[in-house]
Amino acid sequence: MHRTAFFVAGLACVLSWAGPVQSAELNVSPGESLAAIIARANPGDHLLIEPGRHKGGLLLDRPLKLSGMPGAEIDGGGEGSVIVVDGPDVQIEGLRIVGSGTSHETIDSGVKLTENATNARVIGNHLEGNLYGVDIHGARDALVAQNTIVGSLDVRMNDRGNGVYVWNAPGSQVVGNTIRFGRDGIFVNASRNNSFRGNHFERLRFAVHYMYADDSEVIANYSQDNHLGYAIMFSTAVKVLDNVSVRDRDYGVMLNYANDSLVRGNQVYDSSEKCLFMYNANKNVIEGNHFERCQIGIHFTAGSERNAVTDNAFVANRLQVKYVGSRYHDWSGNFWSDHVASDVNADGVADQPFRPNDRLDQVLWTQPAARLLLGSPALQLVRWAQRAFPTLLPGGVTDTSPLMRPHNEPALTEVF
Repeated sequence: MHRTAFFVAGLACVLSWAGPVQSAELNVSPGESLAAIIARANPGDHLLIEPGRHKGGLLLDRPLKLSGMPGAEIDGGGEGSVIVVDGPDVQIEGLRIVGSGTSHETIDSGVKLTENATNARVIGNHLEGNLYGVDIHGARDALVAQNTIVGSLDVRMNDRGNGVYVWNAPGSQVVGNTIRFGRDGIFVNASRNNSFRGNHFERLRFAVHYMYADDSEVIANYSQDNHLGYAIMFSTAVKVLDNVSVRDRDYGVMLNYANDSLVRGNQVYDSSEKCLFMYNANKNVIEGNHFERCQIGIHFTAGSERNAVTDNAFVANRLQVKYVGSRYHDWSGNFWSDHVASDVNADGVADQPFRPNDRLDQVLWTQPAARLLLGSPALQLVRWAQRAFPTLLPGGVTDTSPLMRPHNEPALTEVF
């Protein structure tokens, strides 16, 4: 017992003098096995990947940093995920990452972050030809920033993977990425407290697609030539702020079963269908947005109630508002480019209220063939009667204080 105690005390003394294991910087050339070097690396080591092709199928299960020199490529060879992160505090930066597998069942990705990958950092990489770009699968507080993510054009859009897939990953941030040619740019499902900021999306199905994702934000993103810009679905308390949608085919912004959210300062141009579509979306604030040159400025239906719609600019839309229903909605303080009005006291508010849709509009929406009669004297008489006797109108939208000009001119002055 005496010798054992003496040995343990001596060992403790030696360890105290040795101190913690120091991290190392290790260069990895294409001729070396990157997987083997990772397996031997100590927590905190920095692996500097030299130019050339390196074999993928990597597992990072401890705090490590992988940095790529210009020309460094990790190739998964068409099997599984190229890099799997299954430990905390891993950083991956400056690499070209290609060649994942093609299985949606296993979510084959350029980079997969598991639930153990807390505080992962994926920064400044080029991910191309992978099924999914980055899969944040349960990883808390992950950051995916300044990456270029390019999907494959070899399969139909709906058969591709997402640029960034966020599932049950609270605190994750997706910032400043360029994403194109995938299915959805960012698809978030069953998560909360996420932030998507300053990303650029092109030629996708949805730029941002929310499903059951509460208390999150979509800020200052740019969506162009996608099927749909920002789809907020089955979610609560989402902030959609200062985003741009240009030439997105179906809708610029969609709120579908989205409640208690804030949609402010967004700009939507040239959607071939609708700038904003609201379906059973309640208690939202829609303010300070600019909706221009869409077929329909805003279409709301299916019981969308108690929404505050104010200080928006509806400019040169073929139809400013589409609403089929019997309830009255007062949207006060918006600008309507087709409202010809006077402002005698020069307070910036028109002297006459504006009704962007009336009973005849509702007939035309339900019976398109009636458009053949638009120029008839009888229909013009009905429109005059509705303006003179508002009680003839069974519900609809009225702006009792329409603006003579928008309060805030859009920052985007030229659309390409």
